[in-house]
Amino acid sequence: MGTSEAVLQVFCRAVPRLCSTDSCFSKCDPIFSSKYQLKCRKRRVSRYMQLLSCSGMQRSRIGNYRFWGIGNGLFGNMTVGDSWIQSCKCQQAGSISGATTEDENGTWFVDSAKKLNTINNMVNAPNALEFQDVQQLKQEKEGLSPNGTNGTVRDAFHKISVDSLEDEAWDLLRESMVYYCGSPVGTIAAKDPTSSNVLNYDQVFIRDFIPSGIAFLLKGEYDIVRNFILHTLQLQSWEKTMDCHSPGQGLMPASFKVRTVPLDGDESATEEVLDPDFGEAAIGRVAPVDSGLWWIILLRAYGKCSGDLSVQERVDVQTGIKMILRLCLADGFDMFPTLLVTDGSCMIDRRMGIHGHPLEIQSLFYSALLCAREMLAPEDGSVDLIRALNNRLVALSFHIREYYWVDLKKLNEIYRYKTEEYSYDAVNKFNIYPDQISSWLVEWMPNKGGYLIGNLQPAHMDFRFFSLGNLWSVISSIATTDQSHAILDLIESKWGDLVADMPFKICYPALEGQEWQIITGSDPKNT
Repeated sequence: MGTSEAVLQVFCRAVPRLCSTDSCFSKCDPIFSSKYQLKCRKRRVSRYMQLLSCSGMQRSRIGNYRFWGIGNGLFGNMTVGDSWIQSCKCQQAGSISGATTEDENGTWFVDSAKKLNTINNMVNAPNALEFQDVQQLKQEKEGLSPNGTNGTVRDAFHKISVDSLEDEAWDLLRESMVYYCGSPVGTIAAKDPTSSNVLNYDQVFIRDFIPSGIAFLLKGEYDIVRNFILHTLQLQSWEKTMDCHSPGQGLMPASFKVRTVPLDGDESATEEVLDPDFGEAAIGRVAPVDSGLWWIILLRAYGKCSGDLSVQERVDVQTGIKMILRLCLADGFDMFPTLLVTDGSCMIDRRMGIHGHPLEIQSLFYSALLCAREMLAPEDGSVDLIRALNNRLVALSFHIREYYWVDLKKLNEIYRYKTEEYSYDAVNKFNIYPDQISSWLVEWMPNKGGYLIGNLQPAHMDFRFFSLGNLWSVISSIATTDQSHAILDLIESKWGDLVADMPFKICYPALEGQEWQIITGSDPKNT
C-alpha cells in the first residue's frame, strides 16, 4: 500500500474501528445474519412500542442520549435520560412520519428518506435508523409484510451516524471543563461517575489537556487554550520544594487544581486559587519532564491555528520558553544529546522500565526545540540559547535516526556485533550483546517496515514498540522520510497486534509474569 494510503489507514481507520467493536458492527459487509437482526430489534422493542403510540416528542438535551461503543457495539447499551422527553402527546402512530425534533445544534428530522443527508451512502441522521425500525415494527404489529423489509433493515443498521458520536464526545468534553474566575482554563484528567475515589484525576494535567486543547483549536474555540497557556505559565515560577530540595527553574507543573479558599480576615468571603503539583504530592513523587515540552508545542499550535501571535510575543511567555530550554539544555554528566530522565516521568507517571533515554521524551524534546526556535524573538539575550538549540537539534536527530532505528537489516547487523570494543571507531558503540534480542521480535518484525526502539542505554536496548514515541517522531520529522514510511508500513502490517478492536496500545508487547513484577514493581494498576 502506498504511503498516503498508509497514513489514512493509521489516522483515519480509527473511526470505523471505533464504530465496529463487537460482532454487531465488526464487518463492513452490509449483510447481517437474521439472528443479529432479531437480537438488535428485541433490545429496542419496548422503547419503540412506546414510540408507536407517542409521537409528539421533543428532544432538549443530546447529552442524556448515551452511546457506549467499545465492548457493547455502537448502539449496544442505550439509555434515555428523564429530561429527554419534554412532552408526550398520545396520537395515532401514523403521525410519526411528520414529527420533528429539536436538539441543541438545530433541527433534525425523521421524515422521508429524501431529507436524509448522505455522504458515500452513510446516513448522517441518527433517528433515521430508529424511524425505519419503528415503521417495520408497526407493520409487523399490523400483520403486514412489505417488500424489501429485510434489506431495508439491514442497510439501516449499517448506516451508523458518526456525527452522533462526535456530539456525544463534545458534550462529555465540555462537562469536564474547569473554570477559574469564570473563565475556562482546562479539562480534568478523568471523569468517572461510578468512582468515589478520585485521587488527583479531578485536576487539570498538562499532558492530558493537549488532545483536548488541539480539539478546541480545531473547533475554533481559542479562549480556553489561551487561558490554559497563560495560567500554567504563572505556575512555572511557583515556589516548589520536596524534602528541603527545590528543582531547577523552568519546571512546569504536572497538574493543577482550582481551589476555593476563605479570604484572610473574612471567613464569609472566598476566592479561587490555582494549586499546582510539581510531583511533590503525586503518586510516587515523580517530576513531570514532559509538561514543559507539551506546553511549548501547544503554544506553537495555538499561534498557528488562531493566528494570534501576540501571546507568544509577550515578555513573560518569552521568558517562560527560555527557562524551559535552559533547564533541558543544561550541561550534565550525560554524554548523549538525548534527555536523561527517571522512570515514571512521562506518559502514565508509573514505572514502565523507561528510565534512561525513552523515545517519547526525545521526540517531544525535538518537537519542542523546533517550536521554540520558531517563536523565540531575535534579541541579544537569545543568541547563545538559539546556537545551543540548533546544535542540539542536529545531534539529537542524528542520534535517534542512527541508533534507535531497527528493522530486519538492523537486526542482522546487531546479530553480528562484536562486543567489548575499545576504539573511537567501534561499530557497537553501546556494547550491545546480541542475546538481548528477544525471540518475539524476530518473529514479529515484518519484511517491510521498521520502528524506533523504546530506549537506548549502555549495554541495553529496549525493543518494545511505544506508539506515542513513534507516531510523534513521524509528526515532528525526527524520523527520516523513509523511516516514517516504514513506521506506517509496520503499523499497517501489525494492525491486529497494535490496535485490533481497541484504541492504539501504549506499548507492545505487554509485560507478563516475573518480568512485569520486576519492571513495574508489581504495580496492580499497571498490568
